[in-house]
Amino acid sequence: MSADAPTLDVRGLKTHFFTKAGVARAVDGVDFTVGKGEVVGLVGESGSGKSVTGFSIIGLVDPPGRVVSGEVLFNGQNLIGLSPEKMRKLRGNRIAMIFQDPMMTLNPVLRVDTQMVETIRAHDKSVSKADALARARDALGQVGIPAPDERLKSYPHQFSGGMRQRVAIAIALLNKPDLIIADEPTTALDVTIQGQILYEAQKLCRETGTSMIWITHDLAVVAGLADKICVMYGGRIVEQGAIDDVLDHPVHPYTRGLLGSVPGHNTRGQRLYQIPGMAPSLLNLPEGCAFQARCPKADEVCKKEPEITEPIKGREIRCFHPHLDQDEEIGA
Repeated sequence: MSADAPTLDVRGLKTHFFTKAGVARAVDGVDFTVGKGEVVGLVGESGSGKSVTGFSIIGLVDPPGRVVSGEVLFNGQNLIGLSPEKMRKLRGNRIAMIFQDPMMTLNPVLRVDTQMVETIRAHDKSVSKADALARARDALGQVGIPAPDERLKSYPHQFSGGMRQRVAIAIALLNKPDLIIADEPTTALDVTIQGQILYEAQKLCRETGTSMIWITHDLAVVAGLADKICVMYGGRIVEQGAIDDVLDHPVHPYTRGLLGSVPGHNTRGQRLYQIPGMAPSLLNLPEGCAFQARCPKADEVCKKEPEITEPIKGREIRCFHPHLDQDEEIGA
């Protein structure tokens, strides 16, 4: 693999859930890359396909869901179709995931030190227990847990929800993976600790070259963390580009609606802007553009499937009617 090749290259990824009510197209043709040391923010409303994209990359989609097509190239190796044994060797070692619910990571009947030492030694038997404990202690300190020596001997139920999440984040950082997929990991944390975690995540990526996908609905978080942003709607990425470019000049109507809904964009005393209607069911997506029923610019042509275009250099969008006027007010 060449030095400038991306850590992750997702091409045409489709993950569908085959239910009695029909086929839910949770991820329906997603393409993006994550470079070495790059942080990519994956944003959108609940049900847009963000988390399922993360689970698909790491091979954690269970029936009735399955990846039906596409490639996920990790350091040049396609993860789709890889045997469970080979995926286990990668998970927790070269690829780590931080879940929204820390109890998806933590075993409630094992002490924290046991779980952290096992995480290290499962992938490298040559590490002594003492060295693994020292790494575990340092990792807890990294995420702001006081008295780490004492807390290592605790069980998950002895921590608050926010503290458990910090332990889960520390476990993900233990083996300094090439890629971390973080699924809204700071939702349960207070603002001070959230800031510390975001700082440590940026520092890790900058110093070790670890790549990161940060899945969130919070634009404020990705604004200060990510290098690139991918906006998802209806199982597809509708706009992606450099974080500052997209947030300063969004061109897809959905991205503009998201940014217009942030309270800071409203004049004092005005009603908060909101995108009309609701996101469509993934079981019954409309023909053509999934956003057409809520879009102020929709017309007959939007009943066709929009292709990915690049109307501005470095900006990829799916839209027939992008907002290309830089002076146009967001939320208008």
